[in-house]
Amino acid sequence: MSAVSTSATSSAATSASGEPLVSLRGLSKTFDLSPPLLNRMIERKGKSFLRAVDGLDIDIPRGKTFSLVGESGCGKSTVAKLVVGLHAASGGKIRFDGTDLTGLHASARGTYRQRIQMIFQDPYASLNPRWRVRDIIAEPLRSFSITSGRAEEQREVGRLLEMVGLSAQDGDKFPHQFSGGQRQRISIARAISSKPDFLVCDEPTSALDVSVQSQVLNLMRDLQAELGLTYLFISHDLAVVDFMSDYVGVMYLGRLVEAGPAQRIFEAPEHPYTRLLMDTVPDITMARRDRVAVTGEVPNPITPPPGCSFNPRCPLASDICRAQSPDLVAREGGTRVACHAVTGADGSSGRPGAAGRAPMELARGVA
Repeated sequence: MSAVSTSATSSAATSASGEPLVSLRGLSKTFDLSPPLLNRMIERKGKSFLRAVDGLDIDIPRGKTFSLVGESGCGKSTVAKLVVGLHAASGGKIRFDGTDLTGLHASARGTYRQRIQMIFQDPYASLNPRWRVRDIIAEPLRSFSITSGRAEEQREVGRLLEMVGLSAQDGDKFPHQFSGGQRQRISIARAISSKPDFLVCDEPTSALDVSVQSQVLNLMRDLQAELGLTYLFISHDLAVVDFMSDYVGVMYLGRLVEAGPAQRIFEAPEHPYTRLLMDTVPDITMARRDRVAVTGEVPNPITPPPGCSFNPRCPLASDICRAQSPDLVAREGGTRVACHAVTGADGSSGRPGAAGRAPMELARGVA
């Protein structure tokens, strides 16, 4: 099934699902990058901070995939680590199934770890090279007391390996005996062994060959349909995002600049930065010739420009863009866009979304 047909049903599915499984409100993370106090006194410098995530608001319905996309350093992987608890949030709330996780003590939050798991980017580094595969997959089973007895544990490990396209006998091997794609299948088996509701997938296919990527992505979609999983999918590959997603959020320097149903985002991107990302995807049909002319480099995230952080590179920037940071504004088609020029806050009549060039064609090739 194509990404277009999957995304087309997202609005109906959202209304039917009720409260989202995961809800982020005003989520922020600031890192203190200051040198030691003595160095600052000698050099007469103040503290320096990096605002990696700045006021993120997203909802992820049950059984759906919400993808965060953006250039390296935009904060999307930090969001993933905040959601699973690898980083503590500086502000905002993370609600999971109605419970605010940010207000819980670490011991109380442990109750939810079984239901929230993560698939990491590098399958070579995320598996213990000294452990046999059966022990890697069995560790969550033991930690959460899912199985009782050695025999039941081994049966469950074999079943999980077969679910991800490996054999039960592969449990006797070590990680170095597998290819990259097979190692990522093992990582997926480990992640689903705790019977989670929610998986955070941090660029799970970026380290794999394209041919292997398609197999892993199809496996993840099959598991989602079979187990009713909800995904937060992190990627910089637009074709992969389009293939996997029901909803998409575009991040730039820690802020969400556009979000909404995947089909709408890919067919009619509105924010100039989203259009810039779309223009990086090759299009042999030349269906869209109105490319956005964007120049310059990403600003220093420690000292971002005033106003809209994209204004130094934006061809639509005006005085208000350089003075005031735009809020996300609801738009036609269920999207939200943070752009003064698009919403008309700059005094213009606003600008409709551009006709998308459709990275969907690349995504269908993935299938």
